[in-house]
Amino acid sequence: MANAWIVNEPLAKADAIVVLGGGLETRPFEAARLYHEGLAPKILLMDVKLSPTTRLGITPLEKDLTRQVLLKQNVPDSDCVTIGDGVASTYDESRAVRAWLEKTGARKVIIPTDLFHTRRVRWLFRKQLRGTGATVTVRAVVPADYGATNWWTNVEGLIGFQNEVVKSVYYHVKY
Repeated sequence: MANAWIVNEPLAKADAIVVLGGGLETRPFEAARLYHEGLAPKILLMDVKLSPTTRLGITPLEKDLTRQVLLKQNVPDSDCVTIGDGVASTYDESRAVRAWLEKTGARKVIIPTDLFHTRRVRWLFRKQLRGTGATVTVRAVVPADYGATNWWTNVEGLIGFQNEVVKSVYYHVKY
């Protein structure tokens, strides 16, 4: 059942690798790995909407944490590009990527994201990029605690799967 929600497309050289908001434990690490494999010269990170604790100055900005992970993974700061303006959803992120593509003339992006998030990301980004000539390749990132064959034995796997089923229905209705 989980395999119906997982998209893992073959990788080819691209203009940028996109790190979506959230998934700080996996997404920037995979982006750095793909960067070092020479798949893209830039990594795009999102300017995510401020959380209440960030507004109070208690927690750092998510974009700063993502950048720190990338820098610690030996990605040069000059190759990290922040896009968006307070994005709050995958939909907002897809619009930010489209704006960046239109501004730069880039045509190919790779998006590494959580196992069950992949199908919705591919559907939404392809829909948002329609008419631009741009393509998106989605790469499944396997978390440390569960995978496609045992997700149901782990609470994070159960929550991740359940959330994506609900979000997918919502996104297909709303967008």
